[in-house]
Amino acid sequence: MKISSLRVVGLICSLIASACAARPSNAALTALYAEAARESPIGKPYVIGVSDVVRISVWKSEDLSTDASVRPDGTITVPFVGELQAAGRTAAELQQEAAQRVAGIVRDAIVTVSVIEVNSYRFTVAGNVEHPGLFTSRSYVTVSEALALAGGPNRYASTDQIVIVRSAGGHGQRRIPINYDDILSGKSPEQDIVLLAGDAVRVP
Repeated sequence: MKISSLRVVGLICSLIASACAARPSNAALTALYAEAARESPIGKPYVIGVSDVVRISVWKSEDLSTDASVRPDGTITVPFVGELQAAGRTAAELQQEAAQRVAGIVRDAIVTVSVIEVNSYRFTVAGNVEHPGLFTSRSYVTVSEALALAGGPNRYASTDQIVIVRSAGGHGQRRIPINYDDILSGKSPEQDIVLLAGDAVRVP
């Protein structure tokens, strides 16, 4: 019995040590939130995404003007011009290429590009919330706003252990721990980060 008890105690200590080791340090958390703040799209030129609708206007040339939805491959089709890569570009960048392509058809053409529908800003809220699912917004939202859209955490939620799963480009995924209680209390407002398209908010 004594040996068995010692083994149980040893196992518990091992689990606690593992949990502590897995928990990021305060310095690591500060760096994560600082990086998330730098990634915030607020105040930056909007980057066009799949399903967004862009308007290509060519002055005095209605035949070349069009509204186009960005296809899953990231392209749009402009009459008499052909396909243009839209996803991953700003309106100014798309306008520059569109103007170059149109110049071969219409001399001294004046081309403007604008985003008239934002449909690509999508994120997921999953786990212990009232209404989990995939959400789309026309404006950028923070973690607390995303949770509100999902009806808020339910009574089973561990609101101090929320995680944002974010794509790290070609380097897999990045996990950003969020303590929702600290956001609500005002203790850590820096944790109420702005979500990026494709983010997943997981509420255990």
